[in-house]
Amino acid sequence: MAEMKRIEVGFAGGQVMSARVTDDALQTLREAVQRGHGWHDLEAEDGPVSLDTQQVVFVRTAAAAHTIGFSNK
Repeated sequence: MAEMKRIEVGFAGGQVMSARVTDDALQTLREAVQRGHGWHDLEAEDGPVSLDTQQVVFVRTAAAAHTIGFSNK
């Protein structure tokens, strides 16, 4: 299974959506937002999410993976 990244998508009006996606899904989302017209189906861990790319104002990726417990890093 492909590694999943946590992202946040911000919309005009202030709403923010969190999702876990693959690198490929993140790349296709960024391309769709750059085109900026129409709807895009984002393949997320919990299932597909339809986004209006004209309403997206930012896409943020998590800086590091979240861990539980102690780490040697």
